[in-house]
Amino acid sequence: MKVLKFGGTSVGTAERMKSVAELINSDNEQKIVVLSAMSGTTNSLVEISDYFYKQNKSGALEKTNALEEKYADVIEGLFSNEKTKEKATEICHQIFQEIRAQAKGVFTLFEEKIVLAQGELLSTQLFQLYLEEQNVNSTLIPALDYMRIDKKNEPETRFIAENLNEILKEKEGYNIYVTQGYICRNFYGEIDNLQRGGSDYTASLVGAAIVASEIQIWTDIDGMHNNDPRIVENTKPVPT
Repeated sequence: MKVLKFGGTSVGTAERMKSVAELINSDNEQKIVVLSAMSGTTNSLVEISDYFYKQNKSGALEKTNALEEKYADVIEGLFSNEKTKEKATEICHQIFQEIRAQAKGVFTLFEEKIVLAQGELLSTQLFQLYLEEQNVNSTLIPALDYMRIDKKNEPETRFIAENLNEILKEKEGYNIYVTQGYICRNFYGEIDNLQRGGSDYTASLVGAAIVASEIQIWTDIDGMHNNDPRIVENTKPVPT
C-alpha cells in the first residue's frame, strides 16, 4: 500500500480536486491519500481566530460567512449531482456552524485548534464525497480516530500504528483511503495538531505505521524555494 500526500494548492480548486481524483484512481493499487486544507483556508481560519481572540465576534462571523460562500462555489464546481451538492452543502454548514459556535465563550488555544482543524475536515469530506459521486472504491478514515500525540507533543507511534491498522482491517476492501493531514488528538483527547511538518509529517507517520511500500509527497512547487510560496509571492528556486 502506498501513501500519497497532496498539499493545499494541489486541492485548492474544484478542478484541481478532480485532477487529484483522476491521478489516484489511475490504477488499482491500494493507497492512503493524505490531504491538507484547500489553499487559503488555513489563513482564513487563522484570521477568524485572531478576531475571536480580540473579542471581535462580528469580524469573525463576517470572515466565516465569506469563507463559507467560497466553499459554496467549490461545491458548485465540484459536483454534478444535485443530491450530492445538497449533501456537500450540509457538510459545510455543519463545519461552519462549529466555527461559529466558538464565539459563545472565552476563546483560548483550545478553541483555536478546533477552528484550525476545520480546514482539513472540509477538504477531505468534500473530496471523499466527490470520489463517491465518481463511483470510486474509497472511504474516509478520520485522522482524529488514530493520530495522537503525547504530553510532550510527540507522536505516539505505537498508538497510531495499532489504531490505524485496526481501522484498515475493519474497512478492508477499498482501493483508496482518504485521511486528514496535520490534525490529531492530544494526550487528553482534545483536538490538536502536529505543528512541525504538518501534513507531510502525517504522511510519514502513516507510512511508517502501515509499513508502506512508498510515500509520495506531492508538493505545490518544483524543487526548494527561497521562501514559503504559500505565504510569500514570487519566490525563486534555490539552485542545487
